[in-house]
Amino acid sequence: MKIALAQLNYHIGNFESNTAKIISHIQEAKQNGADLVVFAELCVCGYPARDFLEFNEFIELCDESAKKIAEVCIDVACIIGLPTFNHKTEGKDLNNSAYFIEDGKVKAIVNKALLPNYDVFDEYRYFEPSTEFNCIEFKGKKIALTICEDLWNTIENPLYITRPMDSLIHQQPDVMINIAASPFAYNHDEERIAILSDNASRYKLPLLYVNQVGAQTELIFDGGSLVFDNTGKLIDELPYFEENMAYYTLGDDDVITFDHPSTLKTERPADIEQIYQAILLGIRDYFYKSGFKQAILGLSGGIDSAVVCALAAEALGAENVMSVLLPSRFSSDHSLKDAEDLVANLGCKSETIAIRNITEAIETSLHPQFNNLPFNIAEENIQSRSRAILLMAMCNKFGYILLNTSNKSEAAVGYGTLYGDMCGGISVIGDVYKTQVFELARYINRNKEIIPINSIVKPPSAELRPDQKDTDSLPEYDILDKILEGYIEHRLSSAEIIKMGYDEPTVRRVIRLINLAEHKRYQTPPILRVSPKAFGMGRRMPIVGKYLS
Repeated sequence: MKIALAQLNYHIGNFESNTAKIISHIQEAKQNGADLVVFAELCVCGYPARDFLEFNEFIELCDESAKKIAEVCIDVACIIGLPTFNHKTEGKDLNNSAYFIEDGKVKAIVNKALLPNYDVFDEYRYFEPSTEFNCIEFKGKKIALTICEDLWNTIENPLYITRPMDSLIHQQPDVMINIAASPFAYNHDEERIAILSDNASRYKLPLLYVNQVGAQTELIFDGGSLVFDNTGKLIDELPYFEENMAYYTLGDDDVITFDHPSTLKTERPADIEQIYQAILLGIRDYFYKSGFKQAILGLSGGIDSAVVCALAAEALGAENVMSVLLPSRFSSDHSLKDAEDLVANLGCKSETIAIRNITEAIETSLHPQFNNLPFNIAEENIQSRSRAILLMAMCNKFGYILLNTSNKSEAAVGYGTLYGDMCGGISVIGDVYKTQVFELARYINRNKEIIPINSIVKPPSAELRPDQKDTDSLPEYDILDKILEGYIEHRLSSAEIIKMGYDEPTVRRVIRLINLAEHKRYQTPPILRVSPKAFGMGRRMPIVGKYLS
């Protein structure tokens, strides 16, 4: 049996595009002699469709698409993922399903059993878990077909009380196939390989796993589809962050072979390389799938805006990026020079708009109310919000989408101005700690200097008051980021972090800042997710909660 794994980029709710893409790959695979073509979880509608799933018409359009796909499945079979109506009275109205289509008809339906309801996942909100498990017979082979999380219950601390494969294995399958929509995090590839390998070795069956690729707003799917032999050995790995289709033959002895050059990696790519590729994909797909073409950002000469500008230029083309220099009376000459050098290195468009007259006009208007009170955060934030007004005006006039340049360290402790530097259409590095931003800058400069070295080595500053440095308000970033990672990613208590050797007053102050800034994060743009625990849909905290604040 010749099996094609189709690792594709889908668009949520774009049934015409998704269906055409699936059909074209079925036809291509058929021409190349494939017996079966395997697509990803919920490929017909895109993942995650979220509350689109509450519209009956949305589910009906999925069914119509499946019928169109079935029409081309003559002399070739396929597996597709889609939501379907649950026709039982009891339980949720929908199932997360896989169709096995052969000879123009749906031969079998497999429903997902283990529905993740943690971090970015919310599947039990919509779907009813399956309790029935049956293998699919095709070309003299029995296929144990599962959907994503159905194979993830072999971890040390199981999240569910059942394992679908424990039932399926009694039917003596010859091969496992798993279709998935598994989002990217910089540590997820190793975890994914380990869990799937454990399944192959546990059940002594070869395993073919297909993941989708592409970004859906903040969620990024990295592809990296995998094939294992019946001992759990990884024998092939499809490319990451790009579409691909590859062919495998399941022989009479249930051994999987293939003819294409393997892209199996002998060494896992560094985290920062994966983050870089993920962000590029996230930017491209956000713009392409939303129908946008041109980006704008405020370019300060600092490292954050420099990294975002370089990433945007790489993702969209420098000609589609407008960088705006917005100097105030506190902006240093070297910051302006660094920003100008970056523009020259990238070849992107730029404008310079001084904000001194604007901020002075606002301060003059507020003079009766401020009544000679000393300069403080109010005047600092007027500068940031003045910049946002100008950038958003250019968005409205010319159709740009504003890129937010705040990093995760700043977002965590509230070191940013609501309706100022925290505004934007998409947050590019909002899941990247400041220390990782420095790593990203060096990675971007790996072949030549793109980001000026001075932007990397100078002390970070918001330049909202004379001689301001980030460390005036925050601990050194190498200390701050470790505390943040412990609390956010690993959910450690302040006591546990203090035991790791960090200064107690610093730890307690940082955690208090994180919790006090929750109301700010509720009002920020969607953040491209690259870590195991990003702000946004995967981290849900009460704004008015007292705990640790």
